[in-house]
Formats: sequence, C-alpha cells, structure tokens
Amino acid sequence: MHQDPFAWIDDESRRRERAGLVRTLRPRTAESELLDLASNDYLGLTRHPEITGAAAEAAGRWGAGATGSRLVTGSTALHADLERELAAFCGFEAALVFSSGYAANLAGVTALSGLGSLIVSDAGNHASIVDGCRLSRAETAVVPHADVDAVRKTLEAHPGQRALVVSDSVFSVDGDAAPLAGLAEACGEYGAALLVDDAHGLGVLGEGGRGALNAAGIAGADGVVATLTLSKSLGSQGGAVLGPARVIDHLVNAARTFIFDTGLAPAAAGAALASLRLLRREPALADRARTVAAMLHRRLTDAGLTAARPDAAVVSVQAPSPEAALRWAADCRAAGLVVGCFRPPSVPDGISRLRLTARADLTDQQIEQATKTIIEVAPAG
Repeated sequence: MHQDPFAWIDDESRRRERAGLVRTLRPRTAESELLDLASNDYLGLTRHPEITGAAAEAAGRWGAGATGSRLVTGSTALHADLERELAAFCGFEAALVFSSGYAANLAGVTALSGLGSLIVSDAGNHASIVDGCRLSRAETAVVPHADVDAVRKTLEAHPGQRALVVSDSVFSVDGDAAPLAGLAEACGEYGAALLVDDAHGLGVLGEGGRGALNAAGIAGADGVVATLTLSKSLGSQGGAVLGPARVIDHLVNAARTFIFDTGLAPAAAGAALASLRLLRREPALADRARTVAAMLHRRLTDAGLTAARPDAAVVSVQAPSPEAALRWAADCRAAGLVVGCFRPPSVPDGISRLRLTARADLTDQQIEQATKTIIEVAPAG
C-alpha cells in the first residue's frame, strides 16, 4: 500500500486547529449592509462611480486582460500614462507598474540586491519584503523595528559592501510610521540605497496624499526607491516601483516578476489612473482619512482600550489572546461591523489585535457606530 504523500498536511491542520490559527475564506456578497472597517480602501474609491466607470471603459477599449507580459503585448498606452502620472504625483523620475504590490516588492528587493550584497531589513516589514530578501541570495540582516541606530551599526559593520536598506513606510500591523528621514540620512552616510514600501502611505500621508516619502522630504532623492500598491488608497489592483530612470530601466531588464508575469489588466490600470486623478483634484481626502483614524483612536482609548496611535490610517486594538481577538471580531460582525483580526503568525510581536482601517468616506455617525460596537464587545475578552 502506497504511503499518502499529503498525510503531513493533516498533521499541520490539526496543529493549527489546536492553536486556534485556522484561516478560512469568507466570500462577501456584492451588496452588504455591514459597515466595513477591515478593507484597505482608505479613500473609499473602490466603488466610486468615476473609478468603476474608468475600469469599465478601459476593459471595453483594451480588453479584459493584458494578453501577455509587459515586454511582449502587455504594455498599453494606459500603463504608460499611469506610470508617468504616478511618478510625477509622488515626486520621482520614473515608475514601473506591476500586477501586484507583492510583485513590485519582490522586484525591487531582488533586482537591487543579489549575491554578495547586503540587505538591512526592519523586523516589522511586510511578508513580501521578507520573501524578497529570501529570494535575493543577498546577506540579510534583520534589525530591530524602526531603529535607525541599528541600521547605522549594521552598515558600519559591512564597509565597502553594496547595501540596500528596506523598510515599510507605514507598518500594516500597528499603523506606525518608519523614521524615513533618519534612514535616508544613514544610507547617505554609508553609500547604501534605500527602498521604502509606501503601500499604506500613498493617499494618506504627504502633501495631498503624495505619500510618506513626500512627507519625509525624501521623495526623488538620490539613492531612494519607493514601491506602491494600487489596491489600497487607489481602490484598484496592482503595484509599482518608483525611482531614478536608470533604476526603472534596470528593473525592466532584471526583475523577474516584471519580465515573466502577465501585465496588469487594463481595467485595473484605468481605475488606478482615475483614482490618482481624483485624488489630485480632491487632496482633502487624505486629510479626512487621517482625521477618521484619529477619531477612532481617541474614542477607543478614552474607553480604556489599548490602541496604537495611528500615524496614517491604520488603528490596531490589542487583545489578550488569539481566541479573544477572534471572538471580538465575530461579535463585531454579528453587530454589523467588519474589522480585521490579526494574530500569530501574522503579527511579528505575537500580540493579537483587531485591525481597523479608517476610510475618508466614513461619516461621523458611522464612526460613532463602529466605536460603540467595539467598546461593547471588547471588554468581554
């Protein structure tokens, strides 16, 4: 009798179940009466008629898919317009659009490092950065979270070695911002490049939502590269790398997630471009997203809950255990509110949380409803 090659999966499943760490898919309906504080739709644009209309128009004109890799048939004039306007809006010389933010991070990290080089990575970085470090074949030093001195000491210990410092701009678990100005200064001192994932900064931070690098005064600086996602503030899908033109040209020739991946679908490119143009016309959207986050934080902490002060649009509420976080999230849903639930191994510090995302389109009444619901269910943990 042959041995079952997947028997080990059953063991893993039982282990996850005992630890209370089983993940399940929960398909949502197109129309829902639930109040959403779990998505990353920071500006409330994913259902905006101007954005959905642009997506439909792009699909009708260019087709449902990109039809091939960007280097073959997958680049359209729409992609080029999006890249040009993204770069100009965020303050960089050039941009390159990918099929996802994950692919953009893999491209930036792997193509700008490599065998014999050094990567200095923040301990709180997103999984896509972690995976990029693993794939890069570079020597990787993981430094304590948001610790500029640790970055300096690591670079100093590797004199003459080509180095890349990598950090989220806003960390997705607690919503705290990286010390970007200090990181850029350290990189300048030691001749290292700096790559910043601005997934949670674009549309929320900086002048008119131009991002965390704009807010820190390092957008477009020598040796600085940014990665973005189009799926959060821009309400679409895809990712991008922004930087000097020679860096972007290098990625076109060296980034495997660009060369060997089908291009971003035209509908997503059209939607992202429409969102970018809307944000440029309505810069107050970024201010509103930050205001909503501050209101959520103040009301929850005033009620005695432990919530991290938001630097952008993410507010996290600590739970005493994974089981409590799951129970709180389930009770919120039963009361008409959808919130994120982060627990090990998704959180690097092992602390389970409810993760709330502020949206610019939330009304004061909805904010009151959300905080009242959380305050009612959370003490039960």
